[in-house]
Amino acid sequence: MPGNLPPEAAGFVGREPELTRLEALLDDRRLITLTGVGGVGKTRLARRAVARTAARPDGIWWVRLSPLRDPQLLTATVAHAVGLADHSAHPLDEELCAWMADKELLLVLDTCEHLVSAVRHLAAELLQSAPGLTVLTTSRERLGSPGESVLEVLPLPFEGPDSDALALFKARALAAAPGAAAVFADPGRIHVAAEVCRRLDGIPLALELAGARLRLWSVEQLAQRLGTRFEVLKGGRAARPPRHRTMRTAIGWSHELCEPVERLLWARLSVFTGDFDVAAARAVCSGGPLAPARVERVLDGLVAKSVVRRSEERGAGARYLMLDTIREFGHDWLAELGEVAAVADRHAHWYATLCRAADQGWLGPGQVDWYRRTTAEHAQLRTALEHLLAADPAAALEMAGALWFFWFACGHVHEGRGFLDRALAGAPPGGAAYAQGLWAAGLTMLLQGDMDRARETGARCTRVAAGLADPEPELRAAYLGAVSVLMPGDPETALALAGPRARAGHGGRTSGPGWLLCRLATGYALCDLGRFEEAAEEARGLRESCAELGERWLRAYADYILAVAALGLGQHGEAARHVRAMLSGKRLLGDRFGIALGLDVLAAAVAGLGDGELAARLLGTGHAWWRTVGRPQMGGSPSLTALRDQGERQARAAIGDAAYESAFLAGAAGGPPGGGAAGGRG
Repeated sequence: MPGNLPPEAAGFVGREPELTRLEALLDDRRLITLTGVGGVGKTRLARRAVARTAARPDGIWWVRLSPLRDPQLLTATVAHAVGLADHSAHPLDEELCAWMADKELLLVLDTCEHLVSAVRHLAAELLQSAPGLTVLTTSRERLGSPGESVLEVLPLPFEGPDSDALALFKARALAAAPGAAAVFADPGRIHVAAEVCRRLDGIPLALELAGARLRLWSVEQLAQRLGTRFEVLKGGRAARPPRHRTMRTAIGWSHELCEPVERLLWARLSVFTGDFDVAAARAVCSGGPLAPARVERVLDGLVAKSVVRRSEERGAGARYLMLDTIREFGHDWLAELGEVAAVADRHAHWYATLCRAADQGWLGPGQVDWYRRTTAEHAQLRTALEHLLAADPAAALEMAGALWFFWFACGHVHEGRGFLDRALAGAPPGGAAYAQGLWAAGLTMLLQGDMDRARETGARCTRVAAGLADPEPELRAAYLGAVSVLMPGDPETALALAGPRARAGHGGRTSGPGWLLCRLATGYALCDLGRFEEAAEEARGLRESCAELGERWLRAYADYILAVAALGLGQHGEAARHVRAMLSGKRLLGDRFGIALGLDVLAAAVAGLGDGELAARLLGTGHAWWRTVGRPQMGGSPSLTALRDQGERQARAAIGDAAYESAFLAGAAGGPPGGGAAGGRG
């Protein structure tokens, strides 16, 4: 079944009544909200329930909203999670509603309390547009939407020696200290453990924090110290509901029991939204008594105390995460220390430096690694950009421009254009960073089909680049201008802007992005002009340059031009070979736009070879991919649309209209794969 359910966290205990009730609601209602205090287990309950519920034909899609701070990015976050990498210029909420209209799926929006208004609005739009949609949200407060069913998640029962709260406390204690098994084999000591659970009101996160302390203390010491702490604070913060006070007090107690250097790291880690790696923690959080060399050891101490969670990501190494409730406490402490601005600056500039390194590596052998790394750090990149837009507009523009490949090739066109527009508006015109940001914004316009604006932006890029002592911005501007006239159907002008003579006039590195992109535009233009042998020669040169660099994304488009040129020369088998190589590269980088293009050309090649049924299935699969980018077939280019139509005519002629329609529908039903899966982004 398609979907992107996260791995289930360890420590799920009990909850059978809640699971039964929630499963019934998921079968019967369309909007359900799980509410409850922080740390009570809303996310875990939702994860367990949706895994047990009836499958949906179009899957179960999980959207983690806790790292998101800007409500304007909510729709983009949901769209990307479900597999819609929209490349149109239309409002994204309209595109998402249209894309979901015929889907039957379950959408889980996890941790909504800081975005209640935006979530309420988006959920209402989606539910109205998509009759087959069910939305489950988790939040500390209800959305307040018409038709919303609310299920309050209560703490675990804590009375008696067989309570669920005691079972969870035992599991966490044994994980932290296997020798604690003796506690739970002694009836007298079980009574003490049950008293701990009672004092913690059965709140799962509080139980886990307490259980982790058995690494150092006996259960009797734990009960005594916990009892003293709660007696001292039970009269404090009277405005908070009792369970909120319990959770806050339990976290505060855990905080006091940390070493001073652990408390300092806890506070500084609160600037991270979402997960992070140890290199980032070291760069952002060291200073004063916390030397860089100590950060990893102190971080491991917080993991052992259940303050920070550690996971292993395939290809990304160890990643660390703070639950929201714990992070909020740390951020309050950071404010008490007076370090919020300084640590946020370090966080932002660390990720800005990362983006500069990515800019140097996009078109090289590390391209796939950079794609994966920027995808893993997406939440942190957003947080850094938001901070820099307010604190350092020049740095924000440089960072947004350095992410051009992430916006352009990895499926974040709407988001990228938004950040770039804001950064450009806050920066004075002129200079290398402005030229780069303006060009990156133009690339997003190209993919959205906003050719008039792209053409205007290309002209502005050319004027700005003329004032720089560097041919690279001129070449990039030439590519932008060429594609903005090529796609609507003017290959002659495109060739004049980006062809061999124009490139030679600019000079520059023949292995630089600008030069390579101009070669790509030249190959497209020559195909449109029917000069297929020249196009193939240009594409072979581009492919060789990319192979020398170890680059995959542009090399795949060179294969695409070779395929189109082979089709033009009547070499259908050769075309199929090239386009299959192209699709291999595009799947590696999750380039949905490129995959959609390639499938249509492969269908034309297969139709030319006489296999009408396979061609129809490929066209159906291509249609499904085109829907995920919100654009018409072939990007709207007249010549490429004609190529796709030719493949359809040949397929229909080979097998007949009825067989064609059947095969087309089968292909459309079979793809694309899950939106959040590797190779499915972009």
